[in-house]
Amino acid sequence: MEGKAEHLADKLVPYTLAGTALTYLLTRNITKALSILMVDFSCALKLAMPISVLSAIREAGVHNITVKGGKFLEAAAEADTIVFDKTGTLTKAKPTVVDVVSFNGEDPDELLRIAACMEEHFPHSMAKAVVNAAKKKKLDHEEMHSKVEYMVAHGISTMINEKKAIIGSYHFVFEDEKCMIPEGKEALFASLPVEYSHLYLAIEKELAAVICIEDPLREEAADVIEILRKSGISKIVMMTGDSEHTAVAIAKRVGVDEYYSEVLPEDKADFVEKEKAKGRKVIMIGDGINDSPALSAADVGVAISDGAELAREIADIMIGAENLYELVILKQLSDGLMKRIKRNYRFIVTFNAGLILLGVSGILQPTTSALFHNMSTLGISLKSMQDLL
Repeated sequence: MEGKAEHLADKLVPYTLAGTALTYLLTRNITKALSILMVDFSCALKLAMPISVLSAIREAGVHNITVKGGKFLEAAAEADTIVFDKTGTLTKAKPTVVDVVSFNGEDPDELLRIAACMEEHFPHSMAKAVVNAAKKKKLDHEEMHSKVEYMVAHGISTMINEKKAIIGSYHFVFEDEKCMIPEGKEALFASLPVEYSHLYLAIEKELAAVICIEDPLREEAADVIEILRKSGISKIVMMTGDSEHTAVAIAKRVGVDEYYSEVLPEDKADFVEKEKAKGRKVIMIGDGINDSPALSAADVGVAISDGAELAREIADIMIGAENLYELVILKQLSDGLMKRIKRNYRFIVTFNAGLILLGVSGILQPTTSALFHNMSTLGISLKSMQDLL
């Protein structure tokens, strides 16, 4: 909108000059001709719009929201679809290990030690939960593995004591790597609590342990989603790499319109692209490396401030990690900015057109028209500096 205003201001200059010349030719009155030349739309259009945008970006910073450009506020105001990653976004960024279920007969602490040894190299909230759990139990996990291979949104693969060990999602462990549940342990596997997220550790193609991780929902998540819906967001979606059981439980609690489980990074990006192809404006909110393709594809990518560095670099907007109400503030600021710009535009066009008509008709002298024009430009610029909220 700022760009359109600048282009409009540039296009109006020839018409202003032509109007001045035409008025003089028709009236032979230099005073009336100068009344048009002294009142131009360009000043107010080119000043008030950028000032409004810069003021909104400054105000966002006061609320711990970092905006990398005015166009992202405009896109946020026009958005009708929001896509949430679950872990670290709808849920708190500090998950904790609540249980380690052994499937191979080894001591759970020893299995936790192995898992921490593998996970300590990677900046994911689930990995941090495993490492922190091992620290609390004072389990030393010196390097006991060979080179670690990390598959984004899948898991980790390495060699420990000349045995292949992998840890990750259900999809990675059981579908990609074709690991099996030990014979006679099927009932134990079926009884795993669905309210927790699960990390699966397998050694030599056989499930060794399931690490149950509590990933508590943010208290404000459901309220924020309801407020966003009332503000004009017609489609709210949750996407997660977790199992169907975990995803459906969270989706019901927060009240999203759609949810997708066991998704990969490319699945999130594909969903965003499909929504855009339908003519919808999309906001993507995430915090991890696996959210980066979707953050890049969205009209507005929003990253959580304590998320992965790559996600923060790619995102267009960053919000604090304390609570999700900053999303509501972002939406309110964006909507308020668009209303201010439109209101400024209407005032500038109406007021200056009125001055031109009064000048051409001889009611106002050019000096008076110029005074009113410059005072209105200054006034609307100062008003555009005021806080929106």
